Amino acid sequence: MLLEYRDILVFFAGFLIILLASEKIGTYFAKIRLPLISGFLFAGVIAGPFVLDLITAEAIESLRFLEEMALAFIAFVAGSHLYLAELRDRITSIKWVTVGLVIATFSLGTLAVLLLADFIPFARDFPLPYKISIALLAGSILVAISPSSAIAIVGELRAKGPFTKTALGVTIVLDVLVILLFAVNSEIVDALLTSPGFNLGFVFLILIELVLALVLGLIIGRLLQLILSLGMDRRIKAILILIIGYGVFAFVFFLRDFTHDRMPVELLIEPLLVCMIASFYITNRSPYRDEFLRSVDLVSSPMYIFFFTFTGAALRLDILATIWQIALILFAVRLLGVFIGSLAGGIVAGEPMEQNRIRWMTFVTQAGVGLGLAREVAVEFPEFGTAFATMMVSVIVLNQIVGPPLFKAAINRVKEVHTRGHPDEMGEGREAAIFGVDDQSVALARLLQTHGWRARLMCREADYRKDLIDGDMEVNLIPNVSEKSLKALDVDKAEAIVAMFDDELNYRICELAYDKFGTDTLIARLSNLADQERFDELDVLIVHPATAIVSLLDHFVRAPTGTSLLLGVDEDQDIIDIEVKDPILDGIALRDLRLPLDTLILSVQRDGQTIISGGDMRLKLDDSVTMVGSPDSLDQVMVRFEE
Repeated sequence: MLLEYRDILVFFAGFLIILLASEKIGTYFAKIRLPLISGFLFAGVIAGPFVLDLITAEAIESLRFLEEMALAFIAFVAGSHLYLAELRDRITSIKWVTVGLVIATFSLGTLAVLLLADFIPFARDFPLPYKISIALLAGSILVAISPSSAIAIVGELRAKGPFTKTALGVTIVLDVLVILLFAVNSEIVDALLTSPGFNLGFVFLILIELVLALVLGLIIGRLLQLILSLGMDRRIKAILILIIGYGVFAFVFFLRDFTHDRMPVELLIEPLLVCMIASFYITNRSPYRDEFLRSVDLVSSPMYIFFFTFTGAALRLDILATIWQIALILFAVRLLGVFIGSLAGGIVAGEPMEQNRIRWMTFVTQAGVGLGLAREVAVEFPEFGTAFATMMVSVIVLNQIVGPPLFKAAINRVKEVHTRGHPDEMGEGREAAIFGVDDQSVALARLLQTHGWRARLMCREADYRKDLIDGDMEVNLIPNVSEKSLKALDVDKAEAIVAMFDDELNYRICELAYDKFGTDTLIARLSNLADQERFDELDVLIVHPATAIVSLLDHFVRAPTGTSLLLGVDEDQDIIDIEVKDPILDGIALRDLRLPLDTLILSVQRDGQTIISGGDMRLKLDDSVTMVGSPDSLDQVMVRFEE
């Protein structure tokens, strides 16, 4: 029997304190290179009823409604990952690898659990229909992969290439398909446990339930669209989305009980499938995809911390002690299934064999959806659900620990890592040549280096000032300003040239770079404004010391936020120009770019014209896109725009 509402509030307040501690523990796990969610699970286990008993068994039951809200959130996130516009270029490989993984992992996983049923303590005494049910549900969950972990690793490595795109695409598609597979198997299991026997009526009932899930998902999608279209605070929208998610669970369970009591059949609609369809609709068929992602992102951190901590607290350690050998066997069986499925799918898709042999390493990690489905079994099938969830969570934790290092190793093996190199490793397009050595030129070189540029100082021997140069500062002495001498120092390969000598020498440098090198960006520090017209003819960007400070103060007064961004005063934000080199982006609309949530496109430069960007505008190769965002996010975008 559940405790009174007052006691629920007390438990809830205590659980909030535990969640704060769980966040700190998760952060510590990340520092020692262990998965973040493993820290949350560990915190839940320690605080749970089998260790410190800070989260009692009664509290777990009383807070079950929050778990359902978190499950709905996970399903919303899963549906939002399936963005069709991003998967078009690797669709063949994604299709066959996905098919191979589903068939091999589900088949081997289901067969292994069925054969091991007599050795699983909580399953050995059940009749055959129950053993088949446990095997089907376990096989479904073993198919799950973790998009969040994969995306995090790709972002960390700045990985890009066909191997990485296929891995991400398969992971995202599987995240959705596993929910559909679980929904179908849940309905089969429900039929097995209530009225065994497969007939035409049973198949028809499953089809009806799937159609109802589709219809209900579209209705929820339209409801979410209505909420997202309102001009209310985004935090309120996020809370309403969570409430709607919980409402889906409440309605589905009500419908199940109602049909069980009043009708000859019991309708079991999978709530996770409904939520996934709703978010898929918002992501692909509505203009509110970005608003939905931003709203969900506001509550993602607390929802993940709560769910994984709650899952850890709900683990039955007494059962885990008796089934850990089974968990290890299932872990090994899943690895075998992933290897066979990814290898077969890659071969059918015609992918290179050297990649097919290591492709399995990118599909080991499990996290949110797998854990969510395991907890869903605990709710829907109480006869064996809690013990089943403990077994599956053990397997998922093993995969989550082993998976990320394997993923990183695979990306390194195929050489699709684009981590930031040292200045001497920077290629064309990341180099600036700064002419002159003084306080300002040295400070500029240092600042550019912090942003990943190779900044070289160019000066004549007479102008060299050793007192300003650090040991890691690159300085080249030029005998004279001529095409031959500058080419000898590879100045013609620089993306930007900054001239900080006297006006006459600056003009000679800019004229030479304009006529002979075609340098993208020319900048000159000008002492006499009377000379500006001839610099303008060379498209040189002018900085005049006498007026620069006044102009800067003026902009700080009228637009302090924008000026701070331009000057790099805000360390969490930056502005860069990114050139479109990837042919896949040619013709794609700006609204269809899946950009990090903290980035924004300000403008697009094309054929010498600056275009203020709108959602319907389509990119073209060689466009220069001005973006603002956090440095890490801009690094991710830069990798996507490169060829």
